[in-house]
Order: sequence, then structure tokens, then C-alpha cells
Amino acid sequence: MGAYGTAPATVNVGYEPDQPVPFSHKLHVGTLKMDCRYCHSSVDQAAHASVPATQTCVNCHSATNPDGTAAYSAIHTNSDKLLPVRKSQATGESVDWVRIHDLPDYVYFNHSAHVNKGVSCVSCHGRVDRMEVVQQAKPLTMSWCLDCHRNPDPHLRPKEFITQMDWVASEPPEIIGKRLRERYDINPSTNCSTCHR
Repeated sequence: MGAYGTAPATVNVGYEPDQPVPFSHKLHVGTLKMDCRYCHSSVDQAAHASVPATQTCVNCHSATNPDGTAAYSAIHTNSDKLLPVRKSQATGESVDWVRIHDLPDYVYFNHSAHVNKGVSCVSCHGRVDRMEVVQQAKPLTMSWCLDCHRNPDPHLRPKEFITQMDWVASEPPEIIGKRLRERYDINPSTNCSTCHR
């Protein structure tokens, strides 16, 4: 069983599937500085991070305003790359995004619990602001998770900087992390039932 859980095929570091819409995180997050929560709106409220609803894309990529008038802010509205978004808007069917960060069914992970305790997006997802196509940057294995649960300090940052990709601590991460662990009352469990329910 241990070999299965650590085999490269199950760890998926570097997994970079083609998506129905070639969404560039490098452009949207890196260049345009969009906050992760604009598209992934439930990351700090729910156990599972949401994929963006079609309307989220349409907010910027629509030729018309809700009242039917021409939108001056329409961005690449007629691009072939946005055909799945336009089709989704017309039919009401969701864009069929390909999941990248996929934990096994026997693992319970609460996304909001981590975000609300100061674990940044970068800690688990890497620097998506530098990724043209998002890929899995971390192994998401049990040992990788346990390393952080046993020593969370270097992975913590003030909550107001959770989604800031290029945030740099003003002092060593271990020092600020220790202070944040006390402030946010962080005492991660390493009990099996924490993640295996």
C-alpha cells in the first residue's frame, strides 16, 4: 500500500491537463493581480474550493451589459478560446473543467479551515501567478500534509495576505509563523481520524 501512495502516477506533481478554456493564471493572477477568491469564491467558506461559475467569466468577457447595452469593458468576447464559456452561458450547462488537485476519496480535507488559519494558496498550489497552465505543484501525499501539521510555522502568513502570491515575510517565516500560530490558535492534529473519516 505504501508504494501505491507514493508512486509518481498517484502523486501527480507536474500534472497539467488541458482545460476546455485555456485560462492563463499567469495573466489573470500574475499580470492583472486578480485575487484567487474572485473565481474560487468559496475557498474561505467551504470545505471544497469551487471552480468558477460561467457568470464569473462572463462578468469580464461579455459583449453586453445585463441591461442589453454594449459593454465597454468586454475583453476578448468573441475569441474562439471562450467558445465553451459562451456555450455554457447559452445552454446553462457548466464548463467541464478538469480537476487538478484531486485527493483520494478516503481523505477528508477542509479547504476553508486551512485558509482561515493562515495557510496561503502558495503553500499547496504553488505560484500560480507564474503558471500559464495550472499544474499540481505539490505532492499532496500524507507525509507531505503531516510535515506541515507537525511544523506549520513556515507555511503561515497573516490572513490578509493569504492570496498574495509574492508575499514575503518581514522576518524569518519560522518566527512570524510561531507568532501567527499563537494568534490564530493553530494546533494541527496528527491523529489519523483528522483526515481519514
